[in-house]
Amino acid sequence: MTSAFFDKNISRRLFLGTGAVGLASIASPYVMRSYANDQFLYVNTWGGVWEQAVVKNVIEPFTAETGIEIRTVSPVSFAKLAAQVRSGVYEFDVTTLGAAELARANAADLVESFDTATLDKSVLWDGAVSMNGVGFDCFSTVVAHNKNKFPNGGPQSWADFWNVEKFPGARSLQRYAARILPIALLADGVAVEDLYPLDIDRAFASLDRIKPHIRVWWTAGAQSQQILRDGEVDIIGIWQGRCFELIQQNVPIGMTWNQAEIDKGFWVVAKGTPRSENAWKFIEAASRPKAQAGFAKDALSSPLNPKAFEFIDAEAAKVMPTAPENYPSTFEQDIANFGADIEETTQRFEEWLTS
Repeated sequence: MTSAFFDKNISRRLFLGTGAVGLASIASPYVMRSYANDQFLYVNTWGGVWEQAVVKNVIEPFTAETGIEIRTVSPVSFAKLAAQVRSGVYEFDVTTLGAAELARANAADLVESFDTATLDKSVLWDGAVSMNGVGFDCFSTVVAHNKNKFPNGGPQSWADFWNVEKFPGARSLQRYAARILPIALLADGVAVEDLYPLDIDRAFASLDRIKPHIRVWWTAGAQSQQILRDGEVDIIGIWQGRCFELIQQNVPIGMTWNQAEIDKGFWVVAKGTPRSENAWKFIEAASRPKAQAGFAKDALSSPLNPKAFEFIDAEAAKVMPTAPENYPSTFEQDIANFGADIEETTQRFEEWLTS
């Protein structure tokens, strides 16, 4: 998933799927509020395979259990979240955000406080709640390489990624500051336990060294796959799900879990929604281990509830960064302890790219 998609129009999926009542609900603040206690809910998703997996493993079981009808809206949009909280006209009640966007949402007071949550907290686990969001799934950015280019073994760390003498070849990283800056510090020798708060200046100095060797700053998961499959780049920082899709297609790709960067996704309730009670019930259902396990398997994602692995076989767990065998080699983003203003740092990163 990318950092944010900004779609200023109501999605075609919504027009086709909700009918007249749903459209009227979106168009009118009065109608939206008049349904505050009705048995339905609008949930914002990423669309595509992600949405299919959440419908199958969370939404359909939730509706069967509670009678609460759910209508999905996609894609995820931070801009819409902000607009609807300001206007009081709610296109969706629940959305999913990455940690960086969650930090922004809290700073702008766009999500309900977890202190107001009307859910059974016994379904949660240590670390489930962060910045008023409840963890759902995660992915990781891993070091991957073309095995034909490196028949004797490719880079096994971010320091190796930066080592252009030992591992020559074209490289690619995601154009996403919050993910790339920690990686740059690891490449510069910072230990994982000393990573946060980030030394921003040191991270940019490290990036200066690798910048001439980055052929593509990719911006979409499909693009990262394409440039690796086509041989445009030899080494890449890529999401593990996209990497294993290529491996399953018999593309000669090698990867390592060492220093894989875990990026979590969180469910949040939109500030002020009249359906907050139903929203928290939905988040409770999404926190259950069986729901997270099924979603992770179908979406090539990874669950955050540790008990989910009771429902995941060993073969499926191999592609998941939070699996017990893989997790010790990874590290997690700590956006709450980022060390600088994320918006300002992102702007600096974009200016650095074009300098």
